[in-house]
Amino acid sequence: MFDLSTMKVGSKSEIIAIENSSIKSKLIELGFLVGSSLEVVFKAPLGDPIAIEINSTVISLRKDEANLIKVRKKN
Repeated sequence: MFDLSTMKVGSKSEIIAIENSSIKSKLIELGFLVGSSLEVVFKAPLGDPIAIEINSTVISLRKDEANLIKVRKKN
């Protein structure tokens, strides 16, 4: 299990959990659901923000937001 923020550009993974926080419901509304597949498509030089492709949509997250999403690498 890894934090989404630690994944490299081009990495594909599956969401296995989202930590409880004030933005958990917003992440779910954006499509970050347990079991969903995603890919890291861009990371700024200092790792913040991070662009994620999920459900054919690219969404930008702050690093602290990406830390809330726990993922498993996909082969």
